Amino acid sequence: MKLIKLDAIDSTNEFLKGLSSKQNIENFTVVSAENQFKGKGQMGAVWSSEASKNLVMSILIKDFLCDITQIFNLNIAVSLAVMEALESLNIPNLSIKWPNDIMSYNKKIGGILIENVIKSDGTINSVVGLGLNVNQINFENLPKASSMAVIAAKQFNKEEVLLKVAENIEKNAATGKKDAAILWEKYVFNLYKRGIPMAFSNAKNIKFMGIIHGISAIGKLQVLLEDDFICEYDIKEIQMLY
Repeated sequence: MKLIKLDAIDSTNEFLKGLSSKQNIENFTVVSAENQFKGKGQMGAVWSSEASKNLVMSILIKDFLCDITQIFNLNIAVSLAVMEALESLNIPNLSIKWPNDIMSYNKKIGGILIENVIKSDGTINSVVGLGLNVNQINFENLPKASSMAVIAAKQFNKEEVLLKVAENIEKNAATGKKDAAILWEKYVFNLYKRGIPMAFSNAKNIKFMGIIHGISAIGKLQVLLEDDFICEYDIKEIQMLY
């Protein structure tokens, strides 16, 4: 694994995408930064992080996706890799809030953004960005956020966390290529609020009750509604109210 450390950058994802477009870089190359000015989250959201306190990284994954329909396989492999790394560091009560937020208890401690580039020869390169709250303590105006340090009441070595995450991503990528069903089963088992009645809001801002049932073959969230009908939602079509 090649590791590129930066003091400050607009976006580690953008840096790694630009680098990989100019040269043939090693699979599982990691870029990390102490400070990121324009971190990106899902659907154009901004991922903000206190400088030098948290883990901000991107990793290049080549030769995993054979076609674009398998995108959620990578989402699953990466989400589980992060969760497993945190389990090994004794972070309690971990789960994955669909599609790829990392939760401890009811607090978000990490977010993942995967960007895919289809090359001229048809191969797909993926740049996986991870923002993980490690040693930040102050989350004023962010009531749903927390960090490893707050939850475990101790400070962590960010490089140790990075290496554990990167190693697990590489391991899960190998597993996913051989037998993705193993990872799918574990992912569904670890879904945040799975099997628990909870409130949702749809794209029209209509609130309703439902129970998370599972994930469709293309990664849509399956929700059991009050009429016993299972409905599938894409990321822009539903919001959990918690």
